[in-house]
Amino acid sequence: MLTHFNAAGEAHMVDVGDKPATRRVAVAEGLIRMDPKTLVLIEQSGHRKGDVLGIARIAGIMGAKRTADLVPLCHPLVLTRVEVVLDSRAAESAVYCRATVETTGQTGVEMEALCAVQVSLLTVYDMCKAADRGMTITTVRLLEKTGGKSGPWSRSPDADQAETQAGVS
Repeated sequence: MLTHFNAAGEAHMVDVGDKPATRRVAVAEGLIRMDPKTLVLIEQSGHRKGDVLGIARIAGIMGAKRTADLVPLCHPLVLTRVEVVLDSRAAESAVYCRATVETTGQTGVEMEALCAVQVSLLTVYDMCKAADRGMTITTVRLLEKTGGKSGPWSRSPDADQAETQAGVS
């Protein structure tokens, strides 16, 4: 069921006014793959623009906070926690990002977690594009969410295996 359409089929913001406020948590992840030389620049803080991962972390936090400004039907939320973790993965020649977002409210924070990952990885791209325009942002996905009427959800290991076999990762 698509909840962002009314009975006439028109897009609308979902009414969450009667829903109880509960603790909501969402975790998302993603990767940006790059040339190994670009990753070395990031790891050695040799990039002339500064601390790429530190700036990308702040950008991800800001992205989570501004999700309702970017995604038209998202409710503006008061976030109680945003954590963005970025680390380099030499074996994959990539930077990995994981975002955890929390609130106590009437709607979930899945979009905020996904937005945090995307904005973090876009910031890595922006800061490093002069060295490597061939970077690829990939595998941005929700890992888990808790809270709300639908209860907890987490990505099954079987889904990860099917995605890997299909070449999605």
